[in-house]
Order: sequence, then C-alpha cells, then structure tokens
Amino acid sequence: MIISESPDTDREDTDTPPLDMQPHVVVNEEQSKRSLALAMAAAETAHDNRGTNIAVLDLRRVTPVFDYFVVATGTSRRQLHAISEEIDHRLEDELKDKRMGIEGYSESRWILLDYGSVVVHLFDDETRDYYALENLWADAERVPLPWDDEAGDDTPGDDPASEAS
Repeated sequence: MIISESPDTDREDTDTPPLDMQPHVVVNEEQSKRSLALAMAAAETAHDNRGTNIAVLDLRRVTPVFDYFVVATGTSRRQLHAISEEIDHRLEDELKDKRMGIEGYSESRWILLDYGSVVVHLFDDETRDYYALENLWADAERVPLPWDDEAGDDTPGDDPASEAS
C-alpha cells in the first residue's frame, strides 16, 4: 500500500496532521491483543528453534499499516527455513491465523512472513546488519521477551563445564 500526497496539497487548509504525525488508534482492543499474541508466539517459536537476536517491535504508534514486527537471525539457510516453517505452523495451525504472503524463502537471506497485523523478518547475520530494521524503526517500542532475562545464554565463561577444567 502506497500512501502519497499530491505536491499541490496545501496542509494549512486542513486540521488533519500528516499520517506520520498521527497516533495509531486501536480501533479494536481484541485485535490488538491478538496481534500481540501472534507476535509473541512467532518470537517464542524463533527462540525455540535457536533463532538469535530476537526482537518484537511495537509499531502501533508509529504506523497504521501493521502492529508488530518480529525480527530474528538464523545461522544458516536450513535454520531460517525451519524457523519460518515452524512459525507458519504455529500461527496457522494452532492460532488459526492465515499467512497473507511470504518473500525471500528461496534466497533465504531475508525471509518475510506477512500475517497482516504482524510481519516476521528472518535474516542471516550479514543481511540483518546491512538493513538494520531496528534502526529504521527506532521510534518503535521493544516488547520485553521472557528469555531476555535469562543469564548466560551466549556469555563466554558461564558454562559450568568450562569452570571444572
């Protein structure tokens, strides 16, 4: 969806602010809760499949187009495929939400799963660094994830087996 204004539009004649200045109004609180549940399920599924650097961005106050981005990184084409397929299975089969589109599956550097109000972005390391979606959407709030508080997942020296030597 492309939204544009004619260059002839005189903004002084209207009381309506431009789209990028309008807060996202939650028309349906139930839909908003469902969107968050879908985003969290996608993030949890990526985590369960060893996705890394997982972020859920709340875009409801930034854009009227969608509610959440889920961003995750995989280490290989095979892992990115597995994560995308498991997310698809969980959201469609368990949560009864139909995917509207998928892009990048065959290339597997950036797989995009579009569920309407939730868009999932799965990247390899290089592509994620290059596009830096979190920086592009810096105004979005990050949703806290339960495993963010887990200590020692990727921290060297926290492995008890390594201390025994």
